[in-house]
Amino acid sequence: MDIKKLVEEKLAQFRSEYRPTTLEVDLKKLKINEYIDHTNLKPTATSEEIKNLCEEALQYNFKGVCVNPSFVPLVSQLLKDSNVLTVTVVGFPLGSTSTESKVYETKWVVENGAQEVDMVIHIGKLKEKDYEYVYNDIKAVVDAAKVPVKVIIETCYLTDEEKVAASFLSKLAGAAFVKTSTGFGTAGAKFEDIQLMRWAVDGQIEVKASGGVKTYEDAIKMITAGATRIGTSSGVAIVKK
Repeated sequence: MDIKKLVEEKLAQFRSEYRPTTLEVDLKKLKINEYIDHTNLKPTATSEEIKNLCEEALQYNFKGVCVNPSFVPLVSQLLKDSNVLTVTVVGFPLGSTSTESKVYETKWVVENGAQEVDMVIHIGKLKEKDYEYVYNDIKAVVDAAKVPVKVIIETCYLTDEEKVAASFLSKLAGAAFVKTSTGFGTAGAKFEDIQLMRWAVDGQIEVKASGGVKTYEDAIKMITAGATRIGTSSGVAIVKK
């Protein structure tokens, strides 16, 4: 597979064909709680705060709880026998660690109960158009995980063409989702970026909006743009509107 050629073809298509679209959402039938990854990725997070996060997730039946890797054993234990997923991050938040480190971290979190893995791409390699590296980095994590992988592309640092390339590479490498942000960059999810990312993956994988989604209105806006998952620390406020 000629990765560079495929990406260049996608970018040519973007330049000539891209038109943003929005989705119709039936708010009466929408279960907003089922979109939410209830999140605490703060470096200061304590075990007590993570326990509280899990209690809230169970109370409101959120889709998942997203935490740093060291908390995975605790979260997977607290959420066992529930429908709430244990979600964690890899190569977080910068993405520029080695592929080997990401693979080791991925294997460890899955062995300890992670049911989904959100990895950060190597942003510098994307910017220098080393598409082969970015593809192989993602694919190595996907192959190691054997659970759904979400690829964080950190949109705040990217041009529209780079967002398209990163999203398309995520699809090619077998990821389940492409995700906007770590929450540690200069900005979070934007409506226009979700639209663009959904187009870039041809609707074949899902899109997660993360970073700055704090209200019910924010969440609905992201869903109408095409997000199928919302990463937020404001899950309770969102469901309470």
